[in-house]
Amino acid sequence: MPVWTKTAKRVREQLSALFGFAVLLLTPPVLLIFNKPVSVFGIPALYLYLFTVWAVLIALGALAVEASKDAGDDARGDVDRTGGDAEAAARPGDA
Repeated sequence: MPVWTKTAKRVREQLSALFGFAVLLLTPPVLLIFNKPVSVFGIPALYLYLFTVWAVLIALGALAVEASKDAGDDARGDVDRTGGDAEAAARPGDA
């Protein structure tokens, strides 16, 4: 079973919340708000909304992951920095 560090748990929670936010923003009732014959700088409002939401979601996901790297933590707490399994490294007799 993986051992989740405090930072890894926080990143997992942030990414889960971001997924829920994305589902909310991309549901048909919200999309219908922007499905109007209106153009902004020559771009239909729906297309502009979709690409803006897409870019913001990617940026927020990247920020969440980068913040965990800045904290010196790995997103998965069960793998050590050498790339091996932390639990296997703790059991030297099992080789």
